[in-house]
Amino acid sequence: MAKHGKTYLDAKQRIDREHEYQPAEAIGLVKGLQRTKFDESIELHVRTGLNVRHADEQLRGTIALPHGLGKEVKIAVFAQGDKAREAEEAGADVVGAEDLAKRIQEEDFMDFDVAIATPDMMPIVGRLGRILGPAGKMPNPKVGTVTMDVAKAVEESKSGKIEYRTDRTAIVHLVIGKASFEERALLENYAAVVEELVRAKPAAAKGRYIRSITVAPTMGPGVKIDPSRTRDILEEGVAAAA
Repeated sequence: MAKHGKTYLDAKQRIDREHEYQPAEAIGLVKGLQRTKFDESIELHVRTGLNVRHADEQLRGTIALPHGLGKEVKIAVFAQGDKAREAEEAGADVVGAEDLAKRIQEEDFMDFDVAIATPDMMPIVGRLGRILGPAGKMPNPKVGTVTMDVAKAVEESKSGKIEYRTDRTAIVHLVIGKASFEERALLENYAAVVEELVRAKPAAAKGRYIRSITVAPTMGPGVKIDPSRTRDILEEGVAAAA
């Protein structure tokens, strides 16, 4: 079991681990848990009741956070010719084809957050599945990262569009901003995520869909959010919930 320092333990004591807080209260607590000199990310962990072993109960998509992530998003694009030029002009950080694939395979180059590819590049990108897949960076047409409109895909990713999906234990892990964000901005990003997950609920889902929600700073303890407040925050709006 990992040992935590005094600052972490002090922060943990400020939280009632059994209590489920309202969204605004939880986010306020998490902002107050900032314990490092750098600007920590604020993470959201949503446990669902989905059986991800069934294809029709898997959850995956993209969402554009209203206030972005508070960090520079690095984009790698697999394209050539005119599409490569379009990607570069749109602000892609690295653009290539066979040369980019070789760099990833032979040099362990992974200094990017999102990978985008034109459809004709997928035979090349497909060879990188074992590398990009586990890192959550494999281009996928379902989330708009395999497309001929590479400029739009780059611009959306740069502006805060992120991918979400359930892991093997049916949990969705997302970053919703930085500790330096205003509480309202974090709450609005949180509400956007919850709204998207509710919208994207698989038709085959049975029983309780959202089992638990936890918000936490990257290097701090988590704070539970009352899942029953999910409906309230969507119906009443962020202003009322705050």
